[in-house]
Amino acid sequence: MADKLSDRTPRPAQSKQVRLKLVYIDFWSAVKFSFLIAAAVGVIIFVAVLLIWTVLASTGVFDQVSKLMQDVSGQSSLTVSNVISFAQVMGFTLVIAALNVVVGTVLGAIACVLYNLSVRITGGILVGFKNG
Repeated sequence: MADKLSDRTPRPAQSKQVRLKLVYIDFWSAVKFSFLIAAAVGVIIFVAVLLIWTVLASTGVFDQVSKLMQDVSGQSSLTVSNVISFAQVMGFTLVIAALNVVVGTVLGAIACVLYNLSVRITGGILVGFKNG
């Protein structure tokens, strides 16, 4: 009996294709999702600026720019750190990242509302899914 079962070749699974229409996006789900995406982008921006500043400071780019500014202006007290500091740059970056989170969340909510309104005219987006 066991030999008969083992001799059978397994049938390949039939892949089934389903076509569905996306006719509604939940508002709060879209707001939460857009908030998470915007927050992730804000963190990426903050970390990227921090890394870029660290690389520029460690390679001596700011010292070379300070020397160039002193040569051009003729003032020996003029340096890059007098014009902009690490704290100023990181503070500005934090403000930009926070604005990015707010604007990204609002744009996600607006896009959701606009899609839900446009579905009444267009009928939605036809999406195909395949099993397997």
